[in-house]
Amino acid sequence: MLRRLTKPIRTVLRWQLAATLAMTLAAALGLGVQAAISAAAGGAVSLAAGALAGWVASRSHWGSAGGVLAGALKAEAVKIGVSVLLLWLVLKSYDQAIVGVFVGSFLVTMLIFTLAFFVREY
Repeated sequence: MLRRLTKPIRTVLRWQLAATLAMTLAAALGLGVQAAISAAAGGAVSLAAGALAGWVASRSHWGSAGGVLAGALKAEAVKIGVSVLLLWLVLKSYDQAIVGVFVGSFLVTMLIFTLAFFVREY
């Protein structure tokens, strides 16, 4: 699946992974194990949603401007839907989640995903 993604999406997913690892380590050192798990979960939600949105976008046919717009909107809808579902799932199933760390990690990695626009294809 990852090979089919464009270079900007693959690059940003690597950045998200690096940021998630850094935030997980910082949370573990500063706040303990539960905070580290919360940071990792927040980053994982964003990574999963971004990877799936990239996959959906890569399957879209870009024959016209309308096709580009439709593919982008579909990918964004998938990213938002998957994010909401996974955020709810983690918060519902992980009682010891530190919500501030979880949401903070999610937001940072989601903001990193927007940087794909600035990454060159070649």
